[in-house]
Amino acid sequence: MRIVIAGGTGFLGSPLAEGYAEEGHDVRVLTRGLKPGESRHESGTGVPGVTRVGWDPARSGPWEPVIDGAEAVVNLTGADIGRGRWTPQRKALIRDSRIIPTKTLAAAIRKAANPPQVFVSGSGVGYYGASLEGDVKTERSSAGSDFLARVCTDWEAEAQQAASASTRVVTLRTAMVVERGGGALQKLVTPYRFFVGGRVGSGRQYMSWIHRVDWIEMVRWIVDTRALTGAVNAAAPVPVTNREFARALGHALRRPAVVPTPGIALKIALGEMADSLVLTGQRAVPERALSHGFHFRYPEIDLAFRGIFGERA
Repeated sequence: MRIVIAGGTGFLGSPLAEGYAEEGHDVRVLTRGLKPGESRHESGTGVPGVTRVGWDPARSGPWEPVIDGAEAVVNLTGADIGRGRWTPQRKALIRDSRIIPTKTLAAAIRKAANPPQVFVSGSGVGYYGASLEGDVKTERSSAGSDFLARVCTDWEAEAQQAASASTRVVTLRTAMVVERGGGALQKLVTPYRFFVGGRVGSGRQYMSWIHRVDWIEMVRWIVDTRALTGAVNAAAPVPVTNREFARALGHALRRPAVVPTPGIALKIALGEMADSLVLTGQRAVPERALSHGFHFRYPEIDLAFRGIFGERA
């Protein structure tokens, strides 16, 4: 099976690509590190290994034949939303790095003589907008109206342009992905190492999350589950409040979780990003994944942290 992954070199894309390659699948990772259309096979990552294919996320070109005949295309493009203050320039980058490559991929899929059976395209639980109320959000819930919600709404709309009788489209609304050595957790652990970890703001805001192992298995499950189309929440079935998350992380690291970070300090330091990402949240649950039979290895945060840090941190 040929799998094409855009954004396949990061925290999520790399292990997904390597897992498929180790099973003998033909994995093509689209990269801006090569000239469009140029390919470079990397042995040692599995049999037959991973092939890097140069592309331009903003326009069509000689890279497009890699789409033709592929069984699945997975789109993980997008700048890190948690890196840097949300200046107008940063917000434009966050938006454009998602919308433009998705539009380009959807156009290539529509043009393909043998289009992929499935297009799995990224999105986020930010689709539901920032909330302090803790209302449960399922895939049937309406979109929010803040910056991230608008980005996700437009992002998903571009992905849906690839839908046809030949290609089903699944938009993956990913929550915070936790795993040792990367992602948001790497930043969150640091204060605990110095005994200054604790809740952020009121601690009442909900945090939707998912273990990286479950995220990878969910993508693979979506590729194989032909009856599934539309939005899917890639989130563990038991979201937690920020206070509960802090307590669980402190317990896993054998550190106290008693030093709160005042919300006003974060607003001063981070501006709009503090309200959207840190001081508010979403209580998103994976209704569609559960109803279609997906099984989580790590449904609860304590279990996830034991899997990440072991019995002793």
